[in-house]
Amino acid sequence: MQAVILVGGFGTRLKEKTSTIPKPMVEVAGRPILWHIMKYYSMFGINDFILCLGYKGEVIKDYFLNIHAYNSDVTVNLAEGKASFLKNNCEPWNVTMIDTGLETATGGRLKKIAPYLDGQAFCMTYGDGVADVDINALLAQHKNSRSLATVTAVVPPSRYGYLEIAGGKVTRFQEKPESADKPRINGGFFILDPKALDYVQGDDEMWEQGPMNRLVADGQLSAYNHDGFWQCMDTLRDQQKLDQLWKTNQAPWRIWPNQDS
Repeated sequence: MQAVILVGGFGTRLKEKTSTIPKPMVEVAGRPILWHIMKYYSMFGINDFILCLGYKGEVIKDYFLNIHAYNSDVTVNLAEGKASFLKNNCEPWNVTMIDTGLETATGGRLKKIAPYLDGQAFCMTYGDGVADVDINALLAQHKNSRSLATVTAVVPPSRYGYLEIAGGKVTRFQEKPESADKPRINGGFFILDPKALDYVQGDDEMWEQGPMNRLVADGQLSAYNHDGFWQCMDTLRDQQKLDQLWKTNQAPWRIWPNQDS
C-alpha cells in the first residue's frame, strides 16, 4: 500500500526552525518528524511513500539521497574515488519525491501526484503530526464504508482549562476537558480512493476546503474516530513537547523496538 505525505508547506508558525529547512525536517529526538511518520506507517507494512514537495524540497531530497551513507558503515577508497557500504542500517522504504510547486495548495499537490499512484486506495497524511492511530482499523473502516475517502477524526489536545459561567459565577472549572465535551477535527491520517482526487478542481484548492466539502455533499467522506494520542507540530512549543515525550519514553507513536530508534 502507498502512503502520500504532504511536505510542501511554508511552516510559518514554526519560523524559529523553518527559515532554513521545511517543517517536516524539524527534528524530534534527533530525527526529522517526517522520519517518525514514515517509520510509524512502516510498522503497519507500508513502505512505499510519495512525498509532495514544495518549500525547500531540495532539503528533503538531499536527506533521502544521502541517508544510505549517513546510516551505514562506509569504506572510502580515496585513490579510486569509490565507496563501499559495509553495513546497511536503512529502512526498507521506496520514496518517490515529486516537486508539486512552491505555491500549490494541498489539494493541488495531491492532484499532481495522481499519475504515481498504483490505482489502489492509499494512505494520506501531513508531514507535521504524529499519532497512535491504528492504521489497520482505519483501513478496515474505510473498506466497510464504501466511501471514496475516510478521515481520522480526533479531539485536539487542550492547552488550557475552561470555565462554565452562569449568573456571573463560575459553575465549573475543568483543567483538561474530556473528549466528549469537545468537537472533533481533521487529524489527517486519511485513506483515499484515487477517484477522490477527481474532487480537486485546481492547483489553488486546499484539500480541506472545496474537495472535502464536495465529498461530504456526495456522501463520500467517512470518519474514523480516534480517541488516542494525536499531536500536530505547529509551534516550537509543540516540537519541544514531542521531544520531551520521546526523551522520557512516553512517546505513544513509538511502536517499534527501542533498538530501532
